[in-house]
Amino acid sequence: MSTIIRLNVKCFITGATGFIGNRLLEELLKNENEVHLLARSPEKLEIPKNGVTVFKGDLFSTDVLEKAITGCDVVYHLAAYANLWSKDKTLAYKTNYTGTQNVLEAAFRNNIKKVVYTSSAATLPQSKKMEEVDETASLPDTYLTDYETTKRQAENLCMEYFKKGLDVVIVNPPRLYGPGFLNKSNSVTIMIKKYLKGSWRFIPGDGSQLGSYVFIEDVIRGHIQAMKKGIPGKKYILGGENVSYNDFFKILSELTGKKRVMFHIPFSFMLGISKFELFMAETFGKPPLITPPWVKRYLQHRPLNSKKAIRELDYQITPLREGMLKTIAWLKTGLYE
Repeated sequence: MSTIIRLNVKCFITGATGFIGNRLLEELLKNENEVHLLARSPEKLEIPKNGVTVFKGDLFSTDVLEKAITGCDVVYHLAAYANLWSKDKTLAYKTNYTGTQNVLEAAFRNNIKKVVYTSSAATLPQSKKMEEVDETASLPDTYLTDYETTKRQAENLCMEYFKKGLDVVIVNPPRLYGPGFLNKSNSVTIMIKKYLKGSWRFIPGDGSQLGSYVFIEDVIRGHIQAMKKGIPGKKYILGGENVSYNDFFKILSELTGKKRVMFHIPFSFMLGISKFELFMAETFGKPPLITPPWVKRYLQHRPLNSKKAIRELDYQITPLREGMLKTIAWLKTGLYE
């Protein structure tokens, strides 16, 4: 049975300084929820005076975490490490696994009614036949990146706590875009911005690879619906429209009226550049623009099926053209600067 969550509750959020987390915070406050948030750098947030209590710390500040979660009804755990590379090779594991364990343990001790854990569509398998992947697909035995590996490990951890009695729901969003922080989690919008300015001119491989592009507002509503209606112990793909790189840029060209000359970059060339970037990172400590495992990921087919979320959460998908138009209009306002 799904736990029924009323509208006005006291929520605890991690990752509110991220793309999804910040937009989720805004939406929760609009609905008159009281929010406790954990933030390592609260100065990055424009925090409203009413309805929010900020606890400065991170996922390893267990004392702060305990204080922040005390008295809350529900938890949205979004904080994660998603960088391409780090000098500290254990950082992804510590943040995505150990950090999640700390949150789940605090939620369990404090009798939290429900937890929504934000995983990633990266934990799902690629589609070898270009067919849409859903929640029933067999998960890979191994992954290309530490990010995928540790997010999968965190999903497994969620299931362990569910078996202990903690109501946990997992959501898996894919490639996000839309108004909000222009950071690594919003890389598609950064790409759209660069296309508008004429500084993005390449397409990976032959451009036929399929991906799922989801508008940020859909994902925010999906999180809230997962809290209200999601069945504990289940995962939900919060996907968007499945299109190829070629079609993505074709639509972008049509909507902007900008006919850019685009160059298809061969896999071998991308792989060579990524190996050089990684060598420079390992030698001089400068974060790479891309790494070999991520090149391999970008050239996989990753179309998704969100019918389960549509059926059980009343999830809705904004058509790519509509979402792009809203994103382009927002970029033109310059409000992100």
